[in-house]
Amino acid sequence: MTRSASSPPHPPHGAGQEQFLTILSREEALARFQSALFPRPIPSEERSLSEALGAALADDIAAIIDVPPFDRSNVDGFAVRSADIAAASQAVPTQLRLTGETIHCGTAPARTIEAGLATVIATGGPLPRGADAVVMVEHTQPAGDGAIEVRRSAAPGQLVSYAGSDIARGEMLLRAGTVLGSREIGMLAACGIASMNVARKPRVAVLSTGDELVQPGEALRPAAVYDTNGAIVSAAIAENGGEPVFHGAFADDEARLEKAMRAALAAADMLILSGGTSKGAGDVSHRIIARLGEPGIIAHGVALKPGKPLCLAVCDGKPVIILPGFPTSAMFTFHDMIVPVLRRMAGLPPRTETLVKARVPLRIPSERGRAEFVMVSLVEAESGLIAYPTGKGSGAITSFAQADGFLRIDALADHLPAGTQADVTLFSPHLRVPDLVIIGSHCTGLDLVLEPLARAGLTTRTLAVGSLGGLAAAKRGESDLAPIHLLDEASGTYNTHYLTDGLELVPGWRRMQGIVFRRGDARFEGKSIEDAVAAALADPACLMVNRNQGAGTRILIDRLLAGARPDGYWNQPRSHNAVAAAVAQKRADWGVTIAPVAHAAGLGFIPLAEEHYDFALVSVRKDRPAVQAFLRALQSAESRAALEKAGFRPA
Repeated sequence: MTRSASSPPHPPHGAGQEQFLTILSREEALARFQSALFPRPIPSEERSLSEALGAALADDIAAIIDVPPFDRSNVDGFAVRSADIAAASQAVPTQLRLTGETIHCGTAPARTIEAGLATVIATGGPLPRGADAVVMVEHTQPAGDGAIEVRRSAAPGQLVSYAGSDIARGEMLLRAGTVLGSREIGMLAACGIASMNVARKPRVAVLSTGDELVQPGEALRPAAVYDTNGAIVSAAIAENGGEPVFHGAFADDEARLEKAMRAALAAADMLILSGGTSKGAGDVSHRIIARLGEPGIIAHGVALKPGKPLCLAVCDGKPVIILPGFPTSAMFTFHDMIVPVLRRMAGLPPRTETLVKARVPLRIPSERGRAEFVMVSLVEAESGLIAYPTGKGSGAITSFAQADGFLRIDALADHLPAGTQADVTLFSPHLRVPDLVIIGSHCTGLDLVLEPLARAGLTTRTLAVGSLGGLAAAKRGESDLAPIHLLDEASGTYNTHYLTDGLELVPGWRRMQGIVFRRGDARFEGKSIEDAVAAALADPACLMVNRNQGAGTRILIDRLLAGARPDGYWNQPRSHNAVAAAVAQKRADWGVTIAPVAHAAGLGFIPLAEEHYDFALVSVRKDRPAVQAFLRALQSAESRAALEKAGFRPA
């Protein structure tokens, strides 16, 4: 949340967020930072690499939790029901009563948002039951004791990151043989999988801040998240010539945090923190810096997206940096603003950037006024490289880990048009375009079929964009195969009616879709599909969880609801596992998913329809070696047995 330097600050209300008063350009912030640090002597002692960094995995690793583990706010503001403020405007604001609850990071909501109510929520805070959107503080005004006026409407899902939207439980994260860099280590840390870390280089102290953080390997308590930044920032320091020393995660206790920061800085050449820089009520790190030494804060707020809350300081000759708390924001600002300083302190040459040209297939919206970095995955088409945006928000660690590089949208632009030939900066100088590209619907059975290809050394890129999105990519020649499960209501057949010239159908497997619910729920237990849906729609307190637009399951759900839009309809996770998790964790009461996922989660299941999960094959790519390997794997006795064991029925 920002306001211009000339604008008066809002009167304090809600969580009492402060505002950024001076936003510097990237170039000015970096110039000020470097001039306050250099020239300076360069340490010459070196040490060896850490155990994890540069090591190869011996086993496949799958996600053991959903990330994020709950629906969370992307900004500081108010959790609301979008229907309550549908008519809100500057001229005719809508008044809402406050519940009296304030949801910070690490705070489990206790109140349900009913009609006419709103709850104060901080960035990263768990969305309370009943809410389906978040309104920014800037779009509200106090309205007397215990109330606010909302001056702008909100679409369902606005400024909300849904549980499982980043990583789905059971999703394959990394294959055996993967060499671990900082992105891969961060990906593991986000799932709570412990492992990690190098020669006398600048000694860099790393602290994570936030009441909600839990270290990988420990039990994940309610409303908490695993500390990704501690692991990924430490690994990135080692990749760029520094010796990271991680001091752990600290709650937002100013006295305790200041003591830790002073001790860490005294024993290090540089101090890096993550979180606590957004100027929210619970953010204290930036307040401490002014007491650590001169000249103190050099820049606080940079015109970057992601990464605006970056704080740069120099305390008695030592650089002190506070990175944004969300992993993607933290890593972009680290690589763009901190790496040049770290490498110079280590006596290393500037990092060499590798650029490639690639076409952007989709329009990418942007926020005018901030230079925006967009992560992309690269696939190869007949026309050349295609850059698919992979961003899932600044809280998404897989966006950074699974991307090949990033492109930049100028601060003066409000979008990047579809078809643009863009310069992509690679994360690694050695780009390996995947052998097989699969873009379309998500299914847990797909990993079982791809396993033999991985063992044979073939690389696969899978992008879950839904059946319709996958078909569009296949028609443009951007993939080899598009997994689809689309029903033609007129004929009652699956998939064949969506094929066009240049596409042919490859039968996959059958999977049972149905309603998932917690066992013992009388609204669903022992009922038919029709009676269960009727009971759910008749109960205003019964929350559903939907699927993302473009998914074949979403089409099935809309057909089932016949135009109804019950509470929870706009909760749109991108995977079957995320639907099951929402029901199991009581964030929703029912949804539609596949039987293997429902049974694995220990949930009740009412069969709805056995659907055909097939593949639209791009005919001109049929003879490619990786495509032939996939077709053989699909028909192999090994894959068919694995599918049957998992609860699928091979075609």
